[in-house]
Amino acid sequence: MSSPKNSFRIDVVDLLHRPGEMREREFEAAAGEDWRNAVIAVPKGTPVKVDARLESLHEGILVTATAETTAVGECVRCLQALEEPIKVEIQEVFAYSLDDAFDYSIRDAQLDLEEAVRDEVVLALPFQPVCEPDCEGLCPLCGIRLLDEPNHEHEAAIDPRWSALADLKGNPEQIGTAESSAQKEER
Repeated sequence: MSSPKNSFRIDVVDLLHRPGEMREREFEAAAGEDWRNAVIAVPKGTPVKVDARLESLHEGILVTATAETTAVGECVRCLQALEEPIKVEIQEVFAYSLDDAFDYSIRDAQLDLEEAVRDEVVLALPFQPVCEPDCEGLCPLCGIRLLDEPNHEHEAAIDPRWSALADLKGNPEQIGTAESSAQKEER
C-alpha cells in the first residue's frame, strides 16, 4: 500500500438508505494523535491498517472491521524499548441520525472510523507490557538488566549490628584477644 492517508473517513453515499447493500473497504490511515495508556502508545502518525465491511441497515450502516497497528513503549520490568503489534476487531452501527441508542452517526454521507478504532486500540494496549514473557527485570541493587546477565549475584549484605564480627573474620589472633579481654572483665 502507499503511504497512510490522514483520514479514517469513508464515503458511503452508495450505501445510504439501501438496506441489504454491502461494500468492503481496505485502507491505511495515520493515527491523528497519540493513542496511549500510562506506559505504551500508538504515536501520532503511526500507520493503522483497516479492513472494513460496510452493510446498510434500516437505521444506519453496520461497520465490521479489523484494525492493525504497532504500539511502542518500554518494558515495565527492565525498561527496554519495545514494539507491540496491536490487532483489534470493531463492530459498530453508524446511525443515520443522532440517537442515544447509537454511539456514532453518519455525517455528510461519510463515516469517520477514527474514534471507534482509537477506542478499541486503547483498550487493547497492555497495562504492563514486557519485552519477553520471562523478563526478570532489573537488579534492585545495581540496576543491571537480569536477562543480559543471568548469573548476576551480589555478596550477601551484612547486618550492621554484626559488622564488627566481619572485621574479626580471617584474623584468629584478634578472636583470642577478644575472648581473653572479655574473660578478664568478668573476673
